[in-house]
Amino acid sequence: MPLKMLDATVSSFDAVFDNFKSEAPNNKANLILFLADKDPSTSLSWCPDCVRAEPVIYKKLEAASDDVALLRAYVGDRPTWRNLQHPWRVDATFKLTGVPTLILWENDAVKGRLEDHEAHLEHKIDALLAGK
Repeated sequence: MPLKMLDATVSSFDAVFDNFKSEAPNNKANLILFLADKDPSTSLSWCPDCVRAEPVIYKKLEAASDDVALLRAYVGDRPTWRNLQHPWRVDATFKLTGVPTLILWENDAVKGRLEDHEAHLEHKIDALLAGK
């Protein structure tokens, strides 16, 4: 089945997340990928870990035989993300410490997560999708 993708910024996240949660029961897996914004001058992420992880994550999710929803949440530019009061750093649900962070969302809760240093590892993505 096709990969369903939604995109959100910090300012649009609440509305997009509500839509994501309402559709969640229709999907086999629901994931949130927190990413760095693209640098307008290069069209590439300012975050080298995001550049490394994104293609691997997309490849694995597109190969999944089940319905998968992916909410890509862009954290902002580097100065915005570096602010220790960034909304997703201080959010009790997400508690982000780095990007990219890939979260498995199940039953209105974080069921599993891959942090920035492991989000590019295929076997870890497979395990997350399997709910392990």
